[in-house]
Amino acid sequence: MDKLKAFETFASVAARGSLSAAARAEGVAPAVISRRLDALEEHLGVKLLVRTTRRIALTHEGTAFLDDCQRILAEVAGAEASVSAGGVQASGHLRITAPAGFGRRHVAPLLPDFHAAHPRLRISLNLSDRVIDLAGEGYDCAVRVGDLPDSSLVSIRLADNRRMAVAAPDYLALRGTPQHPRDLAQHDCLVLSSDASQTRGWAFADEDGQVTYLRPGGPLDCSDGQVLHDWCLAGHGIAWRSTWEVEHEIAAGLLVEVLADFAAPPNGIYAILPHPTRHAPLRVRLWVDFLRERYGDAAFWRRAG
Repeated sequence: MDKLKAFETFASVAARGSLSAAARAEGVAPAVISRRLDALEEHLGVKLLVRTTRRIALTHEGTAFLDDCQRILAEVAGAEASVSAGGVQASGHLRITAPAGFGRRHVAPLLPDFHAAHPRLRISLNLSDRVIDLAGEGYDCAVRVGDLPDSSLVSIRLADNRRMAVAAPDYLALRGTPQHPRDLAQHDCLVLSSDASQTRGWAFADEDGQVTYLRPGGPLDCSDGQVLHDWCLAGHGIAWRSTWEVEHEIAAGLLVEVLADFAAPPNGIYAILPHPTRHAPLRVRLWVDFLRERYGDAAFWRRAG
């Protein structure tokens, strides 16, 4: 039995939740995966997985062994990298997912530089506003923006993200600048339509620091945030946008933040991993470090247009 291959197979099945998914990822028949697991369980003398026709579940022993198994695999990958030519070299297939708008603007442009630094990598980027099941669908890392639900996934905060009300200078010259959130009722607000995902409305902090949510209205709404962004730049009203969407335009004078005195606390931009960082493959740890360095530079957001 090739112990390292057996460990990799066990970790892959545990992460993906099925033999067939692990087999597809490796390009072998499910029967090959099953034989490796049988051999590993026989070698260890314990059952690691309970397999039925519908699902796979870890036993108590399997849960404990998975933690050690992932640590061993991560250490082996690190050891290989430490002696490779040119220093630390990541290899393998890095699979990343990110929200469509944010990913187009602030993830995709970074990948050529990251690949140039680690040419042995193959990188796949999925852009989708659907919340991806990282382990079940075989992704190494997700980049997500905003408040995160409680989850067993590992989250690493990369940068702050604040939501703000913005407008074009021409609009403010014509209609005036709101001085209080309640003044939005007298303005044309560009809002997401009811079938979009912005459920709570626009967030503002009151004089006591308590966050309140408003649902302003206006003559134009759309389910696509980029359309609202374009309308705002064209001077058609006030929009509610994230810093990652508008810092470049604010720096260039194309948009102006309004109601800054009532700004709510920031949320975050996160790297999400299916397993603890210490168990992640080298390629994932290097990618997270790369993102942390780029996103931690305030000038990055002003440059990204």
